[in-house]
This record gives sequence, structure tokens and C-alpha cells, in this order.
Amino acid sequence: MTATTSDAIRDDRASVDKAISLLAALGDGTSREVGVSELARRAHLSKSTAHRVLGLLERNGVVERVGTDYRLGERLHRLGRSVYAPGTEHVRDLLLPFLADLYEGTRQTVHLSVLHGSDTVCLAKLYGHHAASVPSRIGGRLPAHATAEGKVLLAHSPDAAAQALSASLERLTAYTITDSGSLNLELGRVRREGVGYDDQESRTGLSCVAAPVLTRDGRAVAALSVTGPCGRIDIRRFDSEVRRVAAAASQTWNSRAEHASRRTTGW
Repeated sequence: MTATTSDAIRDDRASVDKAISLLAALGDGTSREVGVSELARRAHLSKSTAHRVLGLLERNGVVERVGTDYRLGERLHRLGRSVYAPGTEHVRDLLLPFLADLYEGTRQTVHLSVLHGSDTVCLAKLYGHHAASVPSRIGGRLPAHATAEGKVLLAHSPDAAAQALSASLERLTAYTITDSGSLNLELGRVRREGVGYDDQESRTGLSCVAAPVLTRDGRAVAALSVTGPCGRIDIRRFDSEVRRVAAAASQTWNSRAEHASRRTTGW
């Protein structure tokens, strides 16, 4: 390898690092649109370097310019959606009305989540009256074993459950279940009772109850949940409501699936 080629590779790697630093700075959630000076500060780059790299990112559609500020671009959002399993948008679109029903019945912050590997991914969120205390975000991921949504999804997803039970369980708070035997017992309880709980296991001060949206054969499609601050609400009083809405969502999901199957096969 010649010195020129080696230098080019080092330069390319440096450019990628800079680009990722700027994208991370834009996606830190503190503001939607950010100026060059602030982005340079966050990414630990000079202003001229930040401006040059942002120009490259803009030409490739992963950032957009709004006046003198920048925001994440539509192409990046499309790439982000492709990370998750095919059909995720269909799940969200079909089940979003049920998330709205759950909000109407509880007036608390509610989530629609799916399983992605050993994590839960939030597809949709409607804010309750205590939204400031519930910092979750659409697209956010958490270890499934530490969330109510994740427990009901794992309880009805044998392969994912086996993977989680054989792995090291990350501790997010002092209350997180980190013993595989205890988690296995908890998943069994979820299957019997139809709901899962998060008692400050993913974030101190928050509790959650969730129920699964199930196919006819008992496979979990998604989870619906209610979240709120400990001490202000008793999360268990929403058990029946989250069960009711999840059951209605399951019925609609299966009806749509059967209709699609009949249309495909001609029966």
C-alpha cells in the first residue's frame, strides 16, 4: 500500500467519524434545528470543518438546512426505519387507533412497542398529563427484560425469550431483574395473567403495565402499555383497561390477517 493510499484511507475514516459526530449532535433530542457553531461545539470540531462536512451530508440528503440551521434529513429517517423488521409501519398504522383508545380510557402516557432482538422499540406514544415525567421517545430502545412491554413480548416469543434468558441481563436501576431464573418466573406469570409490569425497572420513579397484541396462535405482534410516575398513580388500576384494549386490537389484527389470507388464496 502506498503512502498516498494509506493517507486517503485515514482521511476517509476521519471524515466518517466527523460526520457521525455531527449526526449524533443533531439527534441528541435537545432541539430540532441547530446552528453550525453549536453543532461544531457539540461534535468537538472547528466551525469550518463542521460547515464542510454538513455540506456533504446535505448533498446526500441526510441533513437539511433550515435558514442558517440544520436538522436531520428525510433520507436518514428512511434509513432508520429500514433497521427494524419489515411490516413495522403496518403494525403501527393498524394499531395506532387502539393506542388512542387506551389513552382515552386512562388519560396517561401510552406506548405502542414491538420487539427487535432483545430490545423493545417504541413505535408510537401519546402523552398523558404527566408527560414531563415520562422521557421515552418514538424510536427509542430499551432492554426487553427491563420493561413491561418487553416482558409481555418475550412471554409470547419463545425464541426471543430463550435468547434473553441465556444472555447477561443489563441492570438499568436498582429494581431491574438481572437473574435469568427470576425473569423466567416473571415471564410465566405474564403468560398466566396476561399483563406485565415495570416497577421502576427501566427508570427510577416510573411504573408501567402492558398487555400483548396476539395472533391466533399466541404469537406477540406488539404491546400496548400505560406508564406513569410512581406515587402519583397506582399503575395496577389500569390492568383491566390495557387488557381490554389489547384484546380488541388482537381481534382486529387477526380479522385483517384472515381477510388478507382469504383474498390471497381465493377462499
